[in-house]
Amino acid sequence: MSIIYVLIPLAVIIIALAIAVFFWAVKSKQFEDLDRQGYNILFDDDLSAEEKKLADERKKRNE
Repeated sequence: MSIIYVLIPLAVIIIALAIAVFFWAVKSKQFEDLDRQGYNILFDDDLSAEEKKLADERKKRNE
């Protein structure tokens, strides 16, 4: 029974850390554009020179 006194605070700490990591990810825009990365592998070579330049600028801006 005394293990519950350890497990409950431990669970609360782990949940607090998970929530903090989630809010950090949202704040750092990790969930900004979920579809683009999936399409990049398909259409990366088909971009014109101007579109590649814009894509590179977006990458630099997001880093």
